[in-house]
Amino acid sequence: MTNPHLAGLCKRYGAHLIGVTDTVVHIAVVGHPAQALLDALRFSTSKQVDIECWSAERMEKEQHAASPAAAQEEDLPVTEWVNQTLTEALARRASDIHFEPGESGYQVRLRIDGALHLAARAPAKMAATIAARLKVLGNLDIAERRVPQDGQFSIMLGEQKVSFRLSTLPCLHGEKVVLRLQHQGKKHIDAGALGMSASQLKTFRHTLHQPQGLVLVTGPTGSGKTMTLYSALGERNQPEVNICSVEDPVELPLAGLTQTQIHPKAGLTFQTILRALLRQDPDIIMVGEIRDGETAEIAINAAQTGHLVLSTLHTNSTIETLTRLEQMGVARWMLASALKLVLAQRLVRKLCPHCRSLHPEPVQLPKALWPQPLPNWKANGCERCYAGFYGRIALFEMLNVTPELSRLIVTGASASETEKLAHQQGMKSLFAHGLRAVDEGKTTIEEVYRVIGVPHGTA
Repeated sequence: MTNPHLAGLCKRYGAHLIGVTDTVVHIAVVGHPAQALLDALRFSTSKQVDIECWSAERMEKEQHAASPAAAQEEDLPVTEWVNQTLTEALARRASDIHFEPGESGYQVRLRIDGALHLAARAPAKMAATIAARLKVLGNLDIAERRVPQDGQFSIMLGEQKVSFRLSTLPCLHGEKVVLRLQHQGKKHIDAGALGMSASQLKTFRHTLHQPQGLVLVTGPTGSGKTMTLYSALGERNQPEVNICSVEDPVELPLAGLTQTQIHPKAGLTFQTILRALLRQDPDIIMVGEIRDGETAEIAINAAQTGHLVLSTLHTNSTIETLTRLEQMGVARWMLASALKLVLAQRLVRKLCPHCRSLHPEPVQLPKALWPQPLPNWKANGCERCYAGFYGRIALFEMLNVTPELSRLIVTGASASETEKLAHQQGMKSLFAHGLRAVDEGKTTIEEVYRVIGVPHGTA
């Protein structure tokens, strides 16, 4: 007895499905099985996987004997092809899936640990059918191919229900579709596991237990801001604390919280929901993102009137956040009285502990940036990782708004003056936190440069 889904999965990795029983999946490989295949099989089935090692000649003979089925690769039902691709993406820990039509073929790329990797391919003639299947899943208009569309859906893959956000974009050879995997089913990360230094974690937790004030987490899209906010909420999620959130969308349902998703077409905007939440007797309010001056003003007013408010902002540094809020029309005196903590963060890929190596020549940086030579780690790559990395870690820059900093903000001090005082009071830059991660063997200096950039005078 065979399984078309498992057979297609094995074929993708050069393996052969021998058969499936009630308890065991029998497969054959040439040499060692690919780790990605084992990950995909573990995700797709809870049965025991029995592996046989075949010679290349025997594998070729078996696959040739199965040629009628193999010849139908191009005619594989699109539903099955899409499910196989989604299953592979989950097994490889992808955060995003790119379905890309081209002139000579159709390819899929997976964003794993922040970097894109090639995955499945399909004939160019399948492009429109694949896009249509994904649009059906997302409840979009399959006849409309001229304008971008957005949607979301949940699907059973193996024995797990998985949720995705979907975005389409017309392009030269058809429609590109990008799926973002949601965090559904995951528990929040404990704040102690975020990657903060001991002093940063102490300040973070102290601020979270204040009765009122504004806490902002900043950074570009995909830098882990939402997970940091959920970790903060998890720290205070107790029966005696009323926590409410307004999000777009609700990425991680958490028991004990009142979570509301915006719906602009129905009149549910960040502003309208936030005003309603203030009448719900909240202790803590989480605003998914501050996008405009009106939302900023409501959030700051709430932070001044007995509520702890947590939110995100798209800025590159903690100091830039002060300038951005001022540009949104927030008065400096309001900002100084409400703001308690600003976190800027980035995600860098974490070195695989199984294959990393140390170059004999250390990295020499100006002593103003790092006092001693840094270890020169190299990402080599092995069957357990992707290009020498496995997972990601967060880097943080934390601006603790002390009374001295508040007075400086009120006086209209420049960004450079504010930043100078913050560093004097112990704030470490994102780059400095990145160098600490290199020193501890968690990532490479090249990865820090890739994500944060190269400070002047470093290269």
